[in-house]
Amino acid sequence: MNLHDWIDELCDVLDLETEVDEGLLNDLAELAHARVDHGVEHYAGPVTTYLLGYAAGAASASPATVEKLAARAQALAEGWDRPRDAPDPDDVPDLDIPDDGAIDHTPDLADADLGDQDLEEAR
Repeated sequence: MNLHDWIDELCDVLDLETEVDEGLLNDLAELAHARVDHGVEHYAGPVTTYLLGYAAGAASASPATVEKLAARAQALAEGWDRPRDAPDPDDVPDLDIPDDGAIDHTPDLADADLGDQDLEEAR
């Protein structure tokens, strides 16, 4: 059984009426695997193509729109430069900032060399 036959059978099983550009999907999966896999996990290729399909289905995308979505995914994969063990920027904990609420941060006006107008504005 070739890939095209597999796709036809799979679409029947999943009750899908769609055209599939298996070359585009295969190229995207290979690119994601090659470019992103070293920095993510070896599942980058299949997950990328799954999400492309999901986005295309959610948008009722035409074949031309699927190609545009695939181009976006390709650009992301080609520019991916984060190592596998790099923390997710959204998951980096905030720095512990000491509570200085008990400290009076108002200027000491007695020692300030301010003119009358500046002194009034400072108050």
